[in-house]
Amino acid sequence: MKDRLFILSQYLLPHHLLSRLIGCAAECKAAWFKNRLIGWFAKQYQVNMSEAQVEDLSAFAHFNDFFTRALKEGARPLDGTPNAVLCPADGAVSQLGKIEQGRVFQAKGHSYSVIELLGGDSQRAAAFMGGDFATIYLSPKDYHRVHMPLTGTLREMVYVPGRLFSVNQTTAENVPELFARNERVVCLFDTERGPMAVVLVGAMIVASIETVWAGLVTPPKRTLKTFNYDEAARAPITLDKGAEMGRFKLGSTAIVLFGPDQVQWAETLTANSPVQMGQRLGDPRA
Repeated sequence: MKDRLFILSQYLLPHHLLSRLIGCAAECKAAWFKNRLIGWFAKQYQVNMSEAQVEDLSAFAHFNDFFTRALKEGARPLDGTPNAVLCPADGAVSQLGKIEQGRVFQAKGHSYSVIELLGGDSQRAAAFMGGDFATIYLSPKDYHRVHMPLTGTLREMVYVPGRLFSVNQTTAENVPELFARNERVVCLFDTERGPMAVVLVGAMIVASIETVWAGLVTPPKRTLKTFNYDEAARAPITLDKGAEMGRFKLGSTAIVLFGPDQVQWAETLTANSPVQMGQRLGDPRA
């Protein structure tokens, strides 16, 4: 009954209004407010500040500054296995496996369309049909910057408007097509393993999604928008493996896609496996 009420509330709540209000609070610089909020959050979710570049909770300009905090040098060493595919974020594996019949497994009884996930363009999705996916869920206590699984040259970015359902396990098991319904930013790269998509999925109270090349992505009007990075028109944007590519201001889920016969995920990883940015997520297929 509790889960049913939670899911019902997800459909009834004004997702974007609530997220905008919380986004304003998260940018508040009033010391009495932001210090209480940050202190409560750090204690409530047992945030490990010993690995943060700035450990003093009162030193952050506002809550979002704290939430997107940088880590100390060496806090997330990159796996040194040759050609390893790195985990893009801290969190837990929600699911990983094959893209079958153009669909990605979400949770028991649920899957979603790759075409819809990537913004409704079948040509854009074609390269990933029959490929592999990994979904990483970031919990409130986690480091909320997203990094490159492999070195890649940015080809396209797509802002896809949508709802802002929560993305926890209960919602994943009960809301059909969850990750293809939520607001998201699709980032497409060319890599040594062919096309790679890193999809940053928004969620309830996620105030914004940023990338290192475009800053805040959410447009003033919530309509689908495509940004092309044609090398003929501008200097190519290439990010090294392990480099930061984006961040969540309150946050959510990162989905990585590769084409067929390009990668194989580490056998030690299954649904709910805890992961950290920079650890080995998989390897190239022979």
